[in-house]
Amino acid sequence: MKQALLVINSGSSSVKFAAYDVIEPDSTLARIANGRIEGIGGKPRLLVWGQDGALLEDRRISVSADPVLGPEEAFEALFDWLGRHAAGRTLLAVGHRVVHGGERFARPALVTPEILAQLDGFTPLAPLHQPHNLSAIRAIASLLPDLPQVACFDTEFHATQPWVAQACALPRHITGAGVKRYGFHGLSYEYIASVLPGHLGAAANGHVVVAHLGNGASLCAMQDRRSIASTMGFTALDGLMMGTRCGSLDPGVVLYLMSGLGMSVQAVEKLLYEQSGLLGVSGISGDMRTVEASDAPEARQAIELYVYRVGQQLGSLAASLGGLDALVFTAGIGENSASLRQRICRDAAWLGVALDEDANQAQASGPRCISTPGSRVAVWVIPTNEELMIARHTQAVLQGRGAHDWRADGM
Repeated sequence: MKQALLVINSGSSSVKFAAYDVIEPDSTLARIANGRIEGIGGKPRLLVWGQDGALLEDRRISVSADPVLGPEEAFEALFDWLGRHAAGRTLLAVGHRVVHGGERFARPALVTPEILAQLDGFTPLAPLHQPHNLSAIRAIASLLPDLPQVACFDTEFHATQPWVAQACALPRHITGAGVKRYGFHGLSYEYIASVLPGHLGAAANGHVVVAHLGNGASLCAMQDRRSIASTMGFTALDGLMMGTRCGSLDPGVVLYLMSGLGMSVQAVEKLLYEQSGLLGVSGISGDMRTVEASDAPEARQAIELYVYRVGQQLGSLAASLGGLDALVFTAGIGENSASLRQRICRDAAWLGVALDEDANQAQASGPRCISTPGSRVAVWVIPTNEELMIARHTQAVLQGRGAHDWRADGM
């Protein structure tokens, strides 16, 4: 009988998932399907794609008792589909992306009620993500209480950063309570680190900055494929301008919003997390595709500010590394927007970046070099694969190894 693993990335209105076969005798992983449940809290829909990318399922999920679909009903629909298409497979476990692991969790963990309670305590540090990550764990536990679940943390990859990269210049009793720079998007960065040698060769262990540019965006400086510094800090608000998040902001602005404009804590939180970034500056959308397609001057200004902020932070991370050997673009915007890559690389010419315009504009989906042969900095586009990283970690935890050692892959 075949064995399989399920990976879940749960958000506020959608759940992304991927299923993997565990291939014996060496326990390698092969993706068999991926998809999403969208419209949670509204009109839900299940979409599933097969290994070859063909659409296998696209249907509305019927909600009988309540017009609003909750997490348990969403996962009931998913497990129903998996059960009907399992073809003799046994589900070993579910691996989850959990955004914040705090100081307590620097490695993936098998979820217990005690651990779940501890993870609840990090919700104020990631209010857009943590509640939905944890509600998925609870929903599956309610449906399948004996099924092992593993939490994989976006903060864990950055645990290798030196003290100075994590420290905040605050009194010791504050930093001692866990106020420090954690960094996020770690599962994405960990995957990119695992495949760098296959693309960059010896330069993979040099001075590398990876740009994870999506609705959430950050940069990570790596040396020896370990995180040295990142643009996100104590929360996922810090660093780059994002789809709806403001990025780096003078703390005095927050004080002024509350004391000068009389805004409540809840109103400020909503402003900074959900109404700022591309959406706030453009007044149009938080989706870069929509903003790029607009002729409005506010849209052009939003893009200019986005590129400017990336350039600022790239320079800062190059300084922390003491140089730059490679720049890697990944995630939705990084992988798909040739225009944004061109603008960012243009502004990074002083670092030695020379972009190959034809390679940058070429319609391709896999890893590719987009810098000229003479560029002092190699520039690559490498699609990320957080789901595979979660599946590997989940498998390792089940086997009692605690976490997948991506350096043992020989990649």
